[in-house]
Amino acid sequence: MRLMTQNHSSMITDFRLQVFKAVADKLSFTKAASALLISQPAVTKHIGELEKQLGVPLFTRHGSSISLTRHGEQALDYANRILALYSDFNDAFADDGKVPAGHLRIGASTTIAQYVLPDILASFKRRYPEISIEMSNANTEVIEELVAGGKIDLGLIEGKHSGRTLHYELFMKDELVLVVSSVNPVFRNDEISIEDLQKMPLVIRENGSGTLDILEEALARHGLQLKNMNIEIQLGSTESIKRYIQRSDAGAFISIQAVADDIARNKLRIIDTEGLDIIRHFSFVEPHGHHGRLSDLFKQFCTAHNNFKL
Repeated sequence: MRLMTQNHSSMITDFRLQVFKAVADKLSFTKAASALLISQPAVTKHIGELEKQLGVPLFTRHGSSISLTRHGEQALDYANRILALYSDFNDAFADDGKVPAGHLRIGASTTIAQYVLPDILASFKRRYPEISIEMSNANTEVIEELVAGGKIDLGLIEGKHSGRTLHYELFMKDELVLVVSSVNPVFRNDEISIEDLQKMPLVIRENGSGTLDILEEALARHGLQLKNMNIEIQLGSTESIKRYIQRSDAGAFISIQAVADDIARNKLRIIDTEGLDIIRHFSFVEPHGHHGRLSDLFKQFCTAHNNFKL
């Protein structure tokens, strides 16, 4: 998922590196030109001059498609870091009296992207219309990789922290609850035992999901392993899991953020599992030592929005 708005601010930067990054990210001269609001010949000229200056080809042409060369991949790593430094440089000398402006690249794991951020992003854009936002949506593992690779400025993730080179900061608490269809004919009680849970057909998220990591850890505290549970199917999104269990006798552990509306509409209901409370944390994730002005502003806005809801 991509969310982009036009950036009207002027910043000190290296435009040729911006052109290279745009082409490398999109693997298309045409799409890069469209994103940068310049002509395709201008993009081609910038890339040609950069390749001449470095003395190596950065892209391999395959008819109408392109791919990064080994040198291109190396150059992209440097470009991401250099452009991030330019961003920090501009932030450090920004006039606090001016309306905040610039470009912010964020990424969020699935539950946060679908059920937490939409309201926040709408409010943030009303408050700061001059800040353009580009958002990527993937599971926790991928978001951490994007942050570590300098491809996004700020991540919001669920699940355990795995990146030693990354900095994590608490955003909000969440709870995973066991839900079934409101008309489930098999599990009619409002509470089940751990023993009954082992018999229940379960739908779980894909490997690499923060939700799955937290579930595995919670079950392990009760001496249970997923491989010994009655796993009916693995699905790649919370929405697909919700739709599945509404049409089956299975249950699933899902964020309370994701099922609140379905419970209110009597599509799903919660079943308490005796002695099993699964509390997790949503976290901001950034590279160590990187504190961009816009990232900090967005973090503060998210935290304030969450506190206001409480």
